[in-house]
Amino acid sequence: MKKIILGIVLVLIVLLVAAVLLVGTHLGEIVKAGLETVGPRVTQTSLTVNSVNVSVVGGSAAVNGLVLGNPEGYQAPQAISLGAVAVSLSPGSILSDKVVIHAIAVRGAEITFEGNPLGANNLTKIMDNVNAMAGAANKADAKANAAAAPGGKKSAKKLEVDDFLITGAKVHANLTGLVSKELTLTLPDIHFTDLGKGGDGITAADLTQKILGQITADTVRALASSATELGKNAVDAAKGALQNAANGSVTNVSDSVNQLKKGLGGLLGK
Repeated sequence: MKKIILGIVLVLIVLLVAAVLLVGTHLGEIVKAGLETVGPRVTQTSLTVNSVNVSVVGGSAAVNGLVLGNPEGYQAPQAISLGAVAVSLSPGSILSDKVVIHAIAVRGAEITFEGNPLGANNLTKIMDNVNAMAGAANKADAKANAAAAPGGKKSAKKLEVDDFLITGAKVHANLTGLVSKELTLTLPDIHFTDLGKGGDGITAADLTQKILGQITADTVRALASSATELGKNAVDAAKGALQNAANGSVTNVSDSVNQLKKGLGGLLGK
């Protein structure tokens, strides 16, 4: 009888190992499909991923070629693209209620900004979509947890991210409004620590909201500063042209008009 029980246990162990290996082999495809399914629901834009490689044993993952599309009404084919995302996590937490991610490093991020940094633009539109989805998801999660029996399973898997870093992100902007200009800027590093640490953790929607919110805020701040400087320089140049004409320092009216046009060019996009 003991031999029969031992044999059954061994068979179950073999089946469990086989199942883990099978899931591990296809885990990258599962994660890729999940990102491309859930992402558009959160951002209300397209989201595609070239590939996802996951090592369950090593506790690492790599997401390659993630591209977030633009909202309706904007012309650029994409809003954000991530060249490579490296993830380090605790393998034992994958099947638990809270997945523990030690580090996420994002390099080669390209952000396409379209619109007015002080008004309507593609990034703030995406943020509006994310905020609405995160709010609805959190309400549904709280309602489900309140209705669950004591000690019952939580309604959604949560995350802990110990370290999140975005370095070298570039912003390509087509500004509209008072200043019309095409710009390329490099953002300062975006760094978060201890997200969801302690307690139940945070949801994927919360994480998206926090990271995308910081990207949007940093991008708008950098572009608004650049636009203000461009506008100031243009106005100063225009004032200088008018002053020169008034003082008679410009040899003829044509030169004065040309200087004035040059000064206003920064404001009019000409």
